[in-house]
Amino acid sequence: MLRVLIADDHPIVRKGIRQILEETKNIQSIVEAETGQEVLDKVRIGKFDIVLLDISMPGMSGIDTLEELKKLNPSLPVLILSMYPEEEYAVRALKAGASGYLTKKSAPDELATAIRKIYKGERYISPTLADLLASNLMDNIERPLHESLSNREFQVMRMIVTGKALKEIAGEMSLSPKTVSTFRSRILQKLHMTSNAELIQYAMKNQLSELPPVTE
Repeated sequence: MLRVLIADDHPIVRKGIRQILEETKNIQSIVEAETGQEVLDKVRIGKFDIVLLDISMPGMSGIDTLEELKKLNPSLPVLILSMYPEEEYAVRALKAGASGYLTKKSAPDELATAIRKIYKGERYISPTLADLLASNLMDNIERPLHESLSNREFQVMRMIVTGKALKEIAGEMSLSPKTVSTFRSRILQKLHMTSNAELIQYAMKNQLSELPPVTE
């Protein structure tokens, strides 16, 4: 019997996931969390067999939460649930330690299967994600420059190209403006650019501007 922790800042989403789980066999208990910090707190004091983690939450993002969870309990399986397609975030999530990545659109049909697979110690990978992973392993294919960014740098870049000021980004990510400015400098250096305007053009060219930022 599985003990599941659902982490999502939207009550209606948690309710939908809970309904799916309640119709799934072998679910013993379901606990909910709204923020990354709450996830960490609950894992410290409780025992869970699997965590269903939203990639986009206020404050600590899903990726940051995942990395902290892996430090806290390396063997705890984590399934990332996201409104975003696999193209940009799935590979990052797996590299950070996730056992699988599932879009919320696919959750009603695939969540039970994903949970069973992950609980057995396997990874849940959709056909689309399998193709992405295969592509990442092909050294002869030139990877986009933004894939050299760390998760935090990628978050900051996404927020910059959506028009947010450094002070606003600092507030949303619970960082100092100086730290965000340092991240911006590293991003520009890694992407061989000198201005936000170039970042925006790059984001549009690589279709990154069509996705919401990682944190809200």
